[in-house]
Amino acid sequence: MTFKPFDLTGKVALVTGGNGGIGLGMAEGLAAAGAKVAIWGQNPAKNAEAEATLKTLGGEVLVQSVDVSREDAVCAGIAATLAHFGRIDFCAANAGIGGGAPFHEQTTEGWRRVMTVNLDAVFWTFREVAKHMLARAEAGDAGGSLLVTSSTSAIDGAPANEAYSTSKTAVLGLIRGLAVEYARYGIRANAVLPGWIRSDMTAKLQAWDKFNDKVISRVPMRRWGNRDDFAGIAVYLASDASRFHTGDSIVIDGGYTIY
Repeated sequence: MTFKPFDLTGKVALVTGGNGGIGLGMAEGLAAAGAKVAIWGQNPAKNAEAEATLKTLGGEVLVQSVDVSREDAVCAGIAATLAHFGRIDFCAANAGIGGGAPFHEQTTEGWRRVMTVNLDAVFWTFREVAKHMLARAEAGDAGGSLLVTSSTSAIDGAPANEAYSTSKTAVLGLIRGLAVEYARYGIRANAVLPGWIRSDMTAKLQAWDKFNDKVISRVPMRRWGNRDDFAGIAVYLASDASRFHTGDSIVIDGGYTIY
């Protein structure tokens, strides 16, 4: 049989927060490469728009409304994905929120909210998917890929961004542990660290001339990142092309953090 490293035909991919921004860019790449794709999101209008977009790429699409801040909802969401498709080969834990306020004004409630969505939800999602992947491996069908969306905030410091950057740093430790623990089952675990990307989360910054002049001008590629800049990395990490690639933190920022 001819080896087709980037062909995702027959594979099932789940992308949390897949109805917009980076998550939708990943989902588009996965669908275009032949995968069946499940996306999670809570905004009905964005869900419908994302579903229509993905269906134009062919293949089967499942859209689910899942509140990742609740453990029971995450567990039920994974169970529903498995009930629909029968398997999950690639899981991108991408859903996340920001939290901006001067550190001395931050509340415990706000801190916990960011940690729940950006860290706890990743734990719940990967735990449930790992159970499925391990059961498959024990049945003779080893393999699988886990991907978390971290951030260059895990590398660079920024004021009023401590909760977000802490959560995005923490998931890197989680990924390294998973990579080592599950490598024997052919399961890979990696992180992607986006830089300044166009999304709902960065909408205000995109419209701020001073930010564009002072910050985006320092990006060597001289532009904001777009959602389709993450299609290729998702396909690569979901495919057999990355079958020996695990435990990595892959920066996609147009060169910002090295300049």
